[in-house]
Amino acid sequence: MIPWLEADDPFPPVERALKDPNGLLCAGADLSLERLLAAYRRGIFPWYSGSEPILWWSPDPRLVLACDELKVSRSLAKSVRNKGYEVRIDTAFARVLAGCAGPRADGGGTWLGEDMRRAYAALHRAGYAHSFETWRGGDLVGGLYGVALGRMFYGESMFSRATDASKVALVALVEELRARGFPLVDCQVRTPLLVSLGAREMPRRDFLRAVSALVNYPEPVARWQARAAAR
Repeated sequence: MIPWLEADDPFPPVERALKDPNGLLCAGADLSLERLLAAYRRGIFPWYSGSEPILWWSPDPRLVLACDELKVSRSLAKSVRNKGYEVRIDTAFARVLAGCAGPRADGGGTWLGEDMRRAYAALHRAGYAHSFETWRGGDLVGGLYGVALGRMFYGESMFSRATDASKVALVALVEELRARGFPLVDCQVRTPLLVSLGAREMPRRDFLRAVSALVNYPEPVARWQARAAAR
């Protein structure tokens, strides 16, 4: 059994998360700005779908991408240079959310329901959530979004409608994070795509140790496109 959280209940220690399913910690509470920020500061994220209650997770191990370990293949480097892509930041957050919530190639449903989209839109308006958007010929063809706290970036979801479009957005994200002094991207759980780009698994205790230091950097909370345009 996992704890059920009422509105004012704190999160339980992440060490109490289940091993099967890996990382399931608790259920309930809400998706308020304050609750989400409290979760991310503790290495916890929401993930649920359909009629399920809000489920909170902290898996062990955790998939992470160190910004200095990104692997850019020759074909991806060619896409970055020659596909006519332009990457913008924080100019179409709602459209990126919609793209990430769209039908999956495997025919499965989306976990990014209306409540989740509203919650991350609120984080974006408050300056914590950011979108990296791949454009070509005036069309949004891919992108990703995530949450920045201090100097820790939590990647949430990505989508692609053209060859390498989401990967191009990820390359731009890592470049921006390097410029801002962010060393690490949380990728949550293992996928072959992310591993091919250099992501690796980290024991949860080590991940939480890194998070506890990085989230406390006094970074300004704001949209990022002004800086991106200047670079």
